[in-house]
Amino acid sequence: MTYLAAFFWGWLVAALLLGLAMGWISVVHRGPGVSKTAARWLAALAAALAAAALARAVPGRLGYWLDLALIMFAFYLCGCAVGSWLRDRVVSRSTPSA
Repeated sequence: MTYLAAFFWGWLVAALLLGLAMGWISVVHRGPGVSKTAARWLAALAAALAAAALARAVPGRLGYWLDLALIMFAFYLCGCAVGSWLRDRVVSRSTPSA
């Protein structure tokens, strides 16, 4: 993982910045969300992929790309969380108190 962070640092920063932008933009929720069943399946899929990466169950180039995809996804999600938190802070600060 250290090699991935050292070699692909630009892509990781890009994933973080893209997540930050998407978190900032998508604070307003206008569409239907993911159902609880689908959310559980997605969480199980993410946990299975993370377990496969940690156990090094996927060898070779495919395992390398799995590790890279998971770390980029983690950076993206962190960026989304920070972006939506910052947007919430800005919007709550600019609204007049009643």
